[in-house]
Order: sequence, then structure tokens, then C-alpha cells
Amino acid sequence: MHRVAACFLLVSAITAGAAAQQQQSSPAELAQALQKKYAGIRDFSADFVHTYKGGVLKKQLTEKGHLLIKKPGKMRWDYTSPEPKQFVSDGTKVYSYIPADKQVIVGTVPDSDTASTPALFLTGKGDLTRDFTASFGDVPPSSPTGTRALKLVPRKPQPDYDWLVLLVDPGSLTLRGMVTADSQGGTSTFSFSSLKENVGLSDKEFTFRMPRGVDVTTDSGGR
Repeated sequence: MHRVAACFLLVSAITAGAAAQQQQSSPAELAQALQKKYAGIRDFSADFVHTYKGGVLKKQLTEKGHLLIKKPGKMRWDYTSPEPKQFVSDGTKVYSYIPADKQVIVGTVPDSDTASTPALFLTGKGDLTRDFTASFGDVPPSSPTGTRALKLVPRKPQPDYDWLVLLVDPGSLTLRGMVTADSQGGTSTFSFSSLKENVGLSDKEFTFRMPRGVDVTTDSGGR
């Protein structure tokens, strides 16, 4: 997700978890269950590890940071290592800032309800059953035991990604991670931890403050 380019409530009752598993015998049923669960999430926070492999330069990079999401359309990715980076959407504009480059790229959040990038999917854009063709995918070796992978291919080709995989706990429908593939052959894997849902995040968390001394450029494609 160069341009970076989640999120589901825990089910406490064992019987409820068993029922959820019974409803996930097919990819379509799992997608429907996730969409229903995700509709009840207003906001969430999580720590993340982002691993990127492949691409034109055949590189591999691992980064860490903290994520905030609030529907509709608001997100904040604060990368902390190996270098600070920031990607913020206030619901209307998207700001990409890498301090080392001394540049801010400003894009526009799409007006439509489609998830034109995987990151925007997390903010409430798109619908799993309407916008994607679902199948079961491969679970990364580093995933917790029991993780199920739901592979989603957009029904309409998207410029920023070819497919999206959601890594979930099949009993609670908690999102454990996300994998995306871009048009350059690169794969991004996001692993989530310390995820907290419906914490009442303020809109102020998603206000981008323009740093001094940076160049500002406009990217009409957004993220």
C-alpha cells in the first residue's frame, strides 16, 4: 500500500462462536458474516507490523506503527520504525508525509462507496459481498493457529491492488491481519495486535497538521 496502500468485535459466548463457525462453511458465507460484523464497528485502534515483499526492485521491508480508523473514511497510520512516516485521511483529503523527503502528497478520498484501495476498505468503503468475489486463500506461516484467510478479488479492476486477503479468527471474526498484492508484483502483509473496537475516537485524531518547510504536491489518484 505505498500510500498505504479490521476490525471486528470479540464474541464472548462460546455458543456464539460455535454458531459463527457453522455459518462459515463457504467463502460467501464468511464474507457475509464479516460484513455484518464489520457494520457494527464505528472505530478501532491497533498496533501493526507491515511487511512488504517483491515489486519491481525485489525488495523486502518490515515496518511497525500504530493505526486509528473511524468511519466513514477517516484513518491515521503512524509508522514509527525503521523511519517515521504518516498517512492521514480526514474523510475528505488524504495526506502522505515522509519527513525524510520533506514532502506532503495530498489526495482526495473517492466520493463513491467503493474501496478503491485496501486502506479505504478499513474505513467503511466498499462491501464484501457486493464488490468482491470471495474464496478461501493461503494463511501466512506467521499467523496465529486457527487463522482463516478470505481472499477477495474486486469485481471491477482497481488501479492500486489486484486482490485483498483478510486474516480472521473464524470464531470471533476478529481481524488478525490483511494481505494485498499490487500491480508491480509486490505483496504487503499487515499483522494487527492490541486491537480495540468502538473506543470513541475523536475527529481531532484525524486532523493533519502541515509541517513547516515541506513541499506540497497534489495526487488526484488518492490512495
